Amino acid sequence: MRHASIDPLLFVENRRRLRELMLPGSVAVVNNNDLLPTNADGSLILQPNSDLFYFTGIEQEESVLVFFPDAHDERNREILFLREPIAHLEIWEGKKLSKEEAIAISGIKRVEWLSAFDGIFRALMCECESVYLNSNEHARAVVVVETREARFVKECRQRYPLHQYHRLARLIHRLRAVKSEAEIGLIRKACEITRDGLVRVARFVKPGVSETHVEAEFAHEFIRQNGKFAYSPIIAGGANACGLHYNQNSAPCRDGDLLLLDVGAAYGNYNSDLTRTLPINGRFTKRQRQIYDAVLGAYKACADALKPGLLASDWRRISEEVMEKALVDVKLLKASEVRKQGPEKSALKKYYMHGIGHPIGLDVHDVAPLNEPMQAGAVVTCEPGIYIAKEGLAVRLENTLLVTEKGAINLMNDIPIEAAEIEELMNNSKAARRR
Repeated sequence: MRHASIDPLLFVENRRRLRELMLPGSVAVVNNNDLLPTNADGSLILQPNSDLFYFTGIEQEESVLVFFPDAHDERNREILFLREPIAHLEIWEGKKLSKEEAIAISGIKRVEWLSAFDGIFRALMCECESVYLNSNEHARAVVVVETREARFVKECRQRYPLHQYHRLARLIHRLRAVKSEAEIGLIRKACEITRDGLVRVARFVKPGVSETHVEAEFAHEFIRQNGKFAYSPIIAGGANACGLHYNQNSAPCRDGDLLLLDVGAAYGNYNSDLTRTLPINGRFTKRQRQIYDAVLGAYKACADALKPGLLASDWRRISEEVMEKALVDVKLLKASEVRKQGPEKSALKKYYMHGIGHPIGLDVHDVAPLNEPMQAGAVVTCEPGIYIAKEGLAVRLENTLLVTEKGAINLMNDIPIEAAEIEELMNNSKAARRR
């Protein structure tokens, strides 16, 4: 792992919270993700299963957590299974965790090699009353590849058909929706790395550089600080920014255009999410400033609306009302069009077609219970935007926010967002380079 060691008490506490939600006499199983193939004999770098990491801090492939809080034998209440670090494996793949290292990372006292899994798990299944199995239940997930979790679910139900099975994801979503202080600290660190990347890029951007070069500046800063991209970055100049998930990042940055940067760093597997829109030549035109200030005003209004008890659907409705007013103010819509658009919001969606934000944490689009009010401790993004395809102009602004009893705290409050701040950052940096 590149990141600094994380206090194992984070994972111990997460398991304790899970225990409180489980039925008596039940066992829960969480598997790590597969190493995904590319082509020929290639494979991608492992993306740890967020749920396994949440409960153990383990990032090694094929690892399995078996959690049985009511087991008669205390040694069977938490068991972590790992690949055995044999010499041949370590020669070809690199160092693997020892049992002692895994105990220190996870706080789990019993660690076994995977070769022992079948026998131990059968004994636990003979003792338990019910079983929690995990799956990807994110509402927007598109699952077309069978995962290690999915294979285990199928195999477990075939081998033990008479047990009562329950959905672990429902419990995990409730737990992960509220971040602990330790988790918030890791997200703050990711936000700090993102800030440094944005400042570096603002000093670098000028007409003639390419979107690719801008991406490389972010990569340099993120990797230098032991972070990584939280998601594939969007580096979109001019009309490219009107495509919401443009990621070719290959066009030249042209004088007079805006450059939309939707980029976040991850640290310790916790993510941040930022969007800023910069004038490539360092100065907004009058029209660009008009749209920028409209989006910024909408951002502030929507961020101010965040509080415990707010439903995601109500927050979206608030954002739509705010954005409708903003679009009328900049003369992209008429008030009569807004009144006539109906429930589909066709007039609004011509210029603002996405939602206002999403939970963020171990996943960029993090998990949380559907249709339940926000709680203090939730971390979400706020990201209004205006997209004017006929003008080749788009502005989106986004920060990562912590919901508290007193309202939202901006975890990116030290990253410039006001138009004048952006211009000052860009132009002072360029002036300093010329001296």
